[in-house]
Amino acid sequence: MKSIPAAPSLLEEKVEPPCVSFGACGGCAYQDIPYEKELEIKELLLRQVLTENAGVSGDLIRPIIPSPREYGYRHRLDVTLKRSRKLGLIMGFQHPEHHQMVPVQACSIAMPAVSDFLPELREQSMAKIPEDYRTANLVVRTGDDGRVHWGGIGHGSLEMKEQDYLWTEVQGRRIFYSLETFFQANLSILPLLLEKIRTLVAWDKPVTFFDLYAGVGLFGLCVADLAEQVIFIEEHKASVKLMRYNVAYNQLYNASVLAGRVEDHLADLMNLSEEHKRVAIIDPPRRGLSVAAAEKLSAQRGLDSLFYLSCMPESLARDLALFKMRGWSIEGIFPFDFFPKTKHLETLVLLQPQA
Repeated sequence: MKSIPAAPSLLEEKVEPPCVSFGACGGCAYQDIPYEKELEIKELLLRQVLTENAGVSGDLIRPIIPSPREYGYRHRLDVTLKRSRKLGLIMGFQHPEHHQMVPVQACSIAMPAVSDFLPELREQSMAKIPEDYRTANLVVRTGDDGRVHWGGIGHGSLEMKEQDYLWTEVQGRRIFYSLETFFQANLSILPLLLEKIRTLVAWDKPVTFFDLYAGVGLFGLCVADLAEQVIFIEEHKASVKLMRYNVAYNQLYNASVLAGRVEDHLADLMNLSEEHKRVAIIDPPRRGLSVAAAEKLSAQRGLDSLFYLSCMPESLARDLALFKMRGWSIEGIFPFDFFPKTKHLETLVLLQPQA
């Protein structure tokens, strides 16, 4: 999400940033203002993008739900290890704009287990990197139990054994993920998002729930107790493997896992369970839906409700404009601050096809 030039009064009240790298690494944008001001800026930006680019009524946009953790919330960091002719090996973040390396010893928005591990990660990765490596992109991650794993040097270094999978517990489910799979960055706010999804749909008759772009199966797993049937679709092989593991571990006997692209499976799925209410969720990459997926989903009338979860308002606005043009109604827009101190924002939208 772009930074906002308007409303300078929101930036007048300053606080001391807790991170020595603030303003240098490019990851955070709002460590120097109070959290309530940050939320005001993000809500103003979201309203501006959605009303101007998608023609959305501002009345549909609810207040941002703040993160329970303002700092220490990210369970994953992506760190670069780079060999410099002048400075030797450097570990840190690459600035997203000028791409210069910023060495780091800690990260205030990372969970303490990850932040505290960074000096050890530096030592381990420098000892492991081959002489012919110029750059290595490292992934370091933790879960509810505080174990830390990392990878990124050598082929297959992000692969994990089942006994090493990381996990978090939410809605009474233990959900596993690994170094190479996508999972929501902020574990502390997940219960609030999932509770919102569960309460926005009436489960008064049998529901088939479609978890599209399912990742490791987070959303389907957390509504499986309410749905008659859950169908997952995911094309990333490592995520499909983790999803099958999650389904088996949580003993979901009403679940089916399909490996492949959403746009290839969607039409056939609409012929299943015609007597059920059909609810779906899409959580596409930051760039939003592919052209093919957007065309097929927006033309689909077999769904009763569709949740769209986005981490980029600009791509969300583009896709919502298409859904509106195809006759879908936006029932509500619910922002969640999954990324405190950064310019990013997660937004949940409930869509329904007009009769």
